[in-house]
Amino acid sequence: MPSPDLWKSVDALWTWLETDQPVSGREGLLLRILKLSEEVGEVSEAVIGAIGQNPRKGVSHTWEDVQGELCDVVITALVALRTLTPDTREVFHRHLSRVTERSLGPRVSDPSPGRATPPGHRGLRGSRPQSDLPRDRRHGTPTDRGLG
Repeated sequence: MPSPDLWKSVDALWTWLETDQPVSGREGLLLRILKLSEEVGEVSEAVIGAIGQNPRKGVSHTWEDVQGELCDVVITALVALRTLTPDTREVFHRHLSRVTERSLGPRVSDPSPGRATPPGHRGLRGSRPQSDLPRDRRHGTPTDRGLG
């Protein structure tokens, strides 16, 4: 079975929600974005259930449930982004590029095109002089930038 195209699916889900939404306008937009919080809560519930943290419920979820809930978060976020802009793909890819460069550094020439960057590879960041790294103000030690 062929994989569904991500962006066509996002557009189709957005169209379906727009056609059948009970609340529209600004409130509809806010509710669509707030749906993310609900989905993130379901990820938390699945993680707690997968490790059996709640003694009353025990192990109530699997790690596959967690994976599914994380996918729901991604889908919900992309549909919310589509609600804000019809240029969803471009906005997402532009932002992903910024986050990737900020986190991994400028692209390094890879002798094998199409090959994924190996785990733990930090691009050119390892070649920067120590003085260029951001410093933790309390300890004076180099720090790494987060994804946020």
